[in-house]
Formats: sequence, C-alpha cells, structure tokens
Amino acid sequence: MGNALIPSRAITIGIVAGEASGDALAATLIHAVRARLPQARFVGIAGPRMQAAGCETWYPLETLSIHGFVEVIARLPELVAIRRALAARLAAEPVSLFIGVDAPDFNLGLEAKLKRRGVRTMHFVSPSVWAWRPERVRRIGRSVHRMLALFPFEPPIYEAAGVPVTFVGHPLAQQAAAPGSRREAREQLKLTLTQPVFALLPGSRASELDMHGDLVLQTASALHAARPDARFLVPLATRPTRDRFEAALYRLGLDKLPLTLLYGHATDAMRAADVALVASGTATLEAALSRCPHVIFYRVNAMTARIVRRKLLLPWVGLPNVLAGRFVVPELLQEDATVDNLAQAALNLYDDTVTRRRLEALFARFAESLRADTGTLAGTAVVQELRAAGVAV
Repeated sequence: MGNALIPSRAITIGIVAGEASGDALAATLIHAVRARLPQARFVGIAGPRMQAAGCETWYPLETLSIHGFVEVIARLPELVAIRRALAARLAAEPVSLFIGVDAPDFNLGLEAKLKRRGVRTMHFVSPSVWAWRPERVRRIGRSVHRMLALFPFEPPIYEAAGVPVTFVGHPLAQQAAAPGSRREAREQLKLTLTQPVFALLPGSRASELDMHGDLVLQTASALHAARPDARFLVPLATRPTRDRFEAALYRLGLDKLPLTLLYGHATDAMRAADVALVASGTATLEAALSRCPHVIFYRVNAMTARIVRRKLLLPWVGLPNVLAGRFVVPELLQEDATVDNLAQAALNLYDDTVTRRRLEALFARFAESLRADTGTLAGTAVVQELRAAGVAV
C-alpha cells in the first residue's frame, strides 16, 4: 500500500467472523477501536453484535457457520467463491487493515490473499495449534502480520516461530461469575433455589443443531424422568438455531418438557444452572467462567471424526480441560455421546456436591489467569498495525 500516510478520516477496516462466539469477540474489538477512532468504518461478514457495534455486513454470518471436514467439502465451491469475491471487494475499497476473527479455515486463506496484495492483516483468536495440526503456525505466519491470542500459553508458540503475537486475554473472563450470582440468575429467570436446573447448549451453528438437537432433547427427557422437578434452560444464539431446535422439540413430541428457550443469554442460563450439557467450543469456557459444572459433548460426521482423531495432540478437546492440563470436566464425544451416557454423567455431577464445589473453585482460578482488558489491548494492537500500514493515527 506504499509508505505515504493515509489520513485517518479514510480508515476502513475489513473484518470477518464465522459464528456467534466470533461475533461477540469482534464486537468487543470494534467498540474498542471506535472509542479511539470514531471515524473508523468496519466492513465484511458480521453477526448481530458486530452490526450493532456499527459493522457493515456483506454476507450473513451463517454463511461460514459450518463444522467438520466433510461438511465443509460439500460447500467448498460456494465458500471459495465467497472468499474470492470478498478479497476483491476488500482490496477495491480499499481497506487499511483486515482482521479475521476465528474461522481459520476461511480467514487464513483470505488473509493470505490480502497480504499478497499489500493489505496489513491480523488474526483474532489463535487456531488450536496446541491441540492439533501444529504445522498451521507456519501458514499463519505467511498469512498475517500479527496474531491476537486469548490464552496465556499461546504466545510462546508463535514467538518460537517468529510470528508477531499479542496476548489480549479473554473478554469472557471480565464477565466471570462472582460468588452468589446463581441466586441472582435464578431470581431473574423466576426459578427457585431448591429445584434442579440444567442448562442445555447444543451449539451455535445450524449444523450443530442438526447433529445435537435430538440428542439434547432426548437427554432432557431422560433427566426429567429421573428428576421430575427439574427445569431446563436452552440459550440459542440465532433465529435459525432456534427454529431448528423448536422443530425437533415438536417432532419428538417433547413440547411438554419444562423447558425455557432463551434468545442468547447463555451466561445467565449457566449461572442459574446446577449442571450444564455443553457442545464443545467456546461455550465450554463460558460455562467454566460462569462457575457452572458441566459435561462436554460433541458429534460430527464419522469421516471428520476419524481425521481429527489422527491429528490430535492432546487427549482432551474441551477448553476447561486444556486450561487445567488434565481431565476435570467429563467429555462424551462421537459414539460416546449417547442419551444414556449424557443423562448419567449429568446426574452423577448433580448428585456429587463435593465435585461441583471443587470445579467451581477451579473455574474461579481460570478467570484470574485469563482476565485482561481485552478491548484496550486489542484496540492498541489494531492502532499499531494501522500505523504500520501508513495510516495517520
């Protein structure tokens, strides 16, 4: 883009998120940058939180909300076409900086294209290179000028590979539950302190609802049979996921379950719950930071599962277990993710008060290790990259 200074009034920043968790992280970043640079314009692929923060979206967030190798392959021509069109449009704007938020399989390729065209690039949320496919660090170095890392164990990995990296902490840690928040959450949701409450989080992608919707509902039915006074909270991130869940609810004839659907409010649901069933992903960290004992589950296409298992470096996949460096939260994956197994694991955890209290104490320590002023740190890194791109800020 040359060395000539670009006036600050001309700042346009490209940004792409691929799912609800990325939407929340990107919104935090956008607010932080616009607090320092009110004239900054954000464009790309945005969810509702990013749009509320002022980002212009060119494609729906759900366009990229796909999980699994096989599932991606089925839509590969469409995704390649979108990435090509995005790269051309972002270069034509032109953008002063591009930030890919998570969604590495889509964003790293887009970042590489833009970097070759002279656009400064950043990636927010490190791929799980510490868990599998560590060779991606080299590709990341070729694609981005800077990585923004959420976890304290990630920067040394990038520093060893010569990739500029900034630890920004995790914004969820700033919202971590305080002791006594369960009472407040239950009062807000009109639940008593004595009844068993289970939170059910089947995932934020429509494809995850297709895979997990029936499983979660049938597990809730089994739990209700064992604990007739139990209540269930189901936070769903988007209209498509809510529609899929409601369709499964009526198709299975389980619409009489004492179940409350929430639009978002995942943190409130988990703060109120005694135990949660959580699809693997960012929601497991959110559960931990909400001090909610939980069981992790996940299902993918069988071929995807075989590929992932061959490449895994760690014996666990859930973020709480990664942070602990050991199994502290049960994981029921693939063929182990059955109604009987999930229901029994949830009941075991509910009945074991000592284990639940130990988990709550451990989760409080997680919050301390991850707590940082994420918005300020990330916003400062963005301003530094804009200056490196020749923008007068």
